[in-house]
Amino acid sequence: MAALSLMRLFVVAVGLAIWPALTLAYDVPVAKQTKLGKYLTANDAAAVVTAERSQVLFLDIRTLSEVQYVGYTSEIDAVVPWVELSKSGDWDENAARLKLEKNDRFTPAVEKLLAAKGLSKDSKVVLICRSGDRTARAADQLAAAGYSNVYSVVDGFEGDLSSDGRRTVNGWKNAGLPWTYKLDKTKVLPPVN
Repeated sequence: MAALSLMRLFVVAVGLAIWPALTLAYDVPVAKQTKLGKYLTANDAAAVVTAERSQVLFLDIRTLSEVQYVGYTSEIDAVVPWVELSKSGDWDENAARLKLEKNDRFTPAVEKLLAAKGLSKDSKVVLICRSGDRTARAADQLAAAGYSNVYSVVDGFEGDLSSDGRRTVNGWKNAGLPWTYKLDKTKVLPPVN
């Protein structure tokens, strides 16, 4: 047990020492690039959140349906969807799926969660979605609102698609990081209204 704890501390320390270089070396696809240019892999995010928990706001920005049926990591501070399924159930012909609508309360919710944790717009905010596309757009929205230290988890919770169309390449779940289907009501429905 003590050996496992020492190994975990070693991994976190090494991860923190090299994570800026790793994220710079990661080839970020155009769709996942942000105006701030701050990226983490799922492994990097886990190391940062573990080492700096009180100084970082870690948010899952997927839809509530995704969190409910795909699972999430209890390492997050809260789930704050950047988009949600259309209340009218409209179909998006271009994306061949149900239409998604932007969550107008996203930025105010992030601000309230930061304040509740004693943090500011200059504090580290780490965003995770399914595969890193939405976090890029959400990070840009926060940057436009004056946030200066927003990181996108570029491989997301489920990861990128493999050649056979499955999310088995990378991401939080595929890295073997802690996750669960058992939701914590206080994190999934935080009081941010």
